[in-house]
Amino acid sequence: MNTTTAMVHNFGAGPSVLPKEVFEEASRAIIDFNNTGLSILEIGHRTNLFQPVMDEARALVKELMKLDDDHEVLFLHGGATTQFMQVPMNLLNENELAAYTDTGAWSSKAIKEAKLFGHVEIAGSSKETNYTTIPKDLSVSPTAAYLHITTNETIAGTQWKQIPYDCGIPLVADMSSDILSRVLDFNKFDVIYAGAQKNMGAAGVNLVVINKNILGKITRPIPSILDYRIHIKEGSMMNTPPVFAVYVVMLTLRWLNNLGGVSAIEKINNAKAELFYKTLDSLPVFKAVVAKEDRSYMNGVFVMEDPNLEKEFLDLCKKEGMIGVKGHRSVGGFRVSMYNALQYESVVAITDLMKEFSNKHG
Repeated sequence: MNTTTAMVHNFGAGPSVLPKEVFEEASRAIIDFNNTGLSILEIGHRTNLFQPVMDEARALVKELMKLDDDHEVLFLHGGATTQFMQVPMNLLNENELAAYTDTGAWSSKAIKEAKLFGHVEIAGSSKETNYTTIPKDLSVSPTAAYLHITTNETIAGTQWKQIPYDCGIPLVADMSSDILSRVLDFNKFDVIYAGAQKNMGAAGVNLVVINKNILGKITRPIPSILDYRIHIKEGSMMNTPPVFAVYVVMLTLRWLNNLGGVSAIEKINNAKAELFYKTLDSLPVFKAVVAKEDRSYMNGVFVMEDPNLEKEFLDLCKKEGMIGVKGHRSVGGFRVSMYNALQYESVVAITDLMKEFSNKHG
């Protein structure tokens, strides 16, 4: 009997591809964590077995981002969606103003939650272009408590290439889908948050990097579980952390660090994206929908010139082991996610398939 498993290429937008060695190490730890005879799923979070995991994960974030001493690293429950309300709860008084950019579905969700805590102004929007661009000219009130951006929109397929570092007020960023994929001046952000499951680990944990100097200025009472200051004081262990998810993040960060860090993965990501977009632009059967200068290097979105061919292409992708290519249900079309752990060979495989399909129908 042939037990050979055909190679699967995972282009899913999240939860998404992780390095093979991370899967292997994590699977061993489920049975026997560090030769303790215990599973990672059953060890106590306040024991000397797990504390080194949390410590290494936090230290790796600081090293990979080159963070200064003012920035604290937290691992929290709830994913990025919780941060849509936790950020304004900790940073925005009821009578104050916060500036938000509107660049797609995820930034729109963040705006909706922020309005529950104070006033929101739209500093820049790409809604008129159906979110196929990133706004270039921002209007940021100097009295705003902070400016919020979503660095990469997974659904729209856009990405900020010019970060508004010099906006004059604290800068907050949802980096869920491009965290640690490219070199940025992370110290110029006052809050960074990212659900791990797209580019950094398994679902169930959220990374928060926060400049502790911006905290403590809110007059409203903050529930303890939502107060960044308490989580900092307790080392992300105010309550039971998502132990396994933090462990998988630690393994993924270790993999990235051993690879050469953020600058090394950025070169690989650039090569993958350049191959994908060069192929996309050369094939008349397919059509890009995002302005060239704003295309995401993490999530390539596109459609067919002839929508009637979409099902045939999706069926072909499925047959050839291309998983997660169907576009988000709200926009349709196709989406190829090229996160850190996706191998260059996978992009070669799907671009070859796109060429084959185009030759058949061109």
